[in-house]
Amino acid sequence: MKFIQTHFKDQAEIEIIDISNLPVFYKVPGGNLPTEVQVLDEKIAQADGVIFATPEYDHSVPAVLMNAMEWFSYVNQPFHDKPVLITGVSYGSLGTSRAQDHLRQILNAPELSAALMPSQEFLVGRGFQAFNEDGTLTNEDMVKDLEAQMSAFNDFVAQNK
Repeated sequence: MKFIQTHFKDQAEIEIIDISNLPVFYKVPGGNLPTEVQVLDEKIAQADGVIFATPEYDHSVPAVLMNAMEWFSYVNQPFHDKPVLITGVSYGSLGTSRAQDHLRQILNAPELSAALMPSQEFLVGRGFQAFNEDGTLTNEDMVKDLEAQMSAFNDFVAQNK
């Protein structure tokens, strides 16, 4: 995400959000969300679009991401009709194909109902070789693919406003 944020700074304002500090999901009395969840809920609601960058663990998304999705499906549902792009990097050769597929299924749930960008995946396998020590994506073909994907996502966001 840091590469995307830096590389596309002239095309979009991209804020990286840390979800690791969210409390474990629980049904709160009266639907009053914890402050950490409220803050992120509002940021998502105000955003024109959302980009997910997910690793893949055991053919799925990490538990911290699933926890966040449970919170966001609970009360305000900020992803409803929100344009979403999914990307990911893994150490394995397949990239994050299974995690991305699983995240698509989660975001298609009625309680989330995100507007998922169709037919677009950006998979980076062997992530330890794909980036240099500064976090720059070094494979020129991958950079071109990512640029095309971000251009298409910007169009998708504009169409879904």
